Amino acid sequence: MQITYLGHSALQIDNEEHTLLVDPFLSGNEACPVKPEEVQCDYILLTHGHDDHIGDTEQIAKANEATIVANFEIADFFGGKGLKTHGMYIGGAYEFPFGRLKFTIAHHGSSLGTENGRIAMGNPAGHLLQMNGKVIYNAGDTGLFLDMKLIGEMNPIDVAILPIGDNFTMGVEDALKALEFLKPKTVIPVHYNTWPLIEVDSAHFAKEAEKLGVQAVILQPGDDLEL
Repeated sequence: MQITYLGHSALQIDNEEHTLLVDPFLSGNEACPVKPEEVQCDYILLTHGHDDHIGDTEQIAKANEATIVANFEIADFFGGKGLKTHGMYIGGAYEFPFGRLKFTIAHHGSSLGTENGRIAMGNPAGHLLQMNGKVIYNAGDTGLFLDMKLIGEMNPIDVAILPIGDNFTMGVEDALKALEFLKPKTVIPVHYNTWPLIEVDSAHFAKEAEKLGVQAVILQPGDDLEL
């Protein structure tokens, strides 16, 4: 199984049978190494409704006949466009063909810009994925919250995917505290350096994470992490 970083918060998770695409903001992200029409997937997992996470969901879902897994409001939005969806909500889990997925809380917003103005897209969420014997926690866009400690106590996390860019999400300092709560084996930082407003020193984050006993993997867009 491998995790491929596509820039910003976009990820691709592959095993021998299924390909998951997470928050596919591709065409609007200059660092992304692939175009939406080049992506193949079975499922698209969305954390919330902001434009830099919804991204190219509609185009990719249509081309691949992929199922969009998201909160109820986002699932309803794309279902109305004739796309395959599976709606979930915070605290709920479901056994998919690829593994077990649970939605966790995230402290952020969730809305989408449309030709008719910005519309509400339900509550933001994180994803707790059990796949191929591994546990992956993708926090989504969020600030630090104490329940991360509970998530870490209840789940042996192999990989935590955390935003570190500050301003809109946790910055480096809060993300390091999140590692203390979650106690993952490995961390992948995301949602940083896409724009000047969220530029941070990822090398500093990696160095401080190592002091906490967590392996920090800094992926450049297109890089893989084998699990």
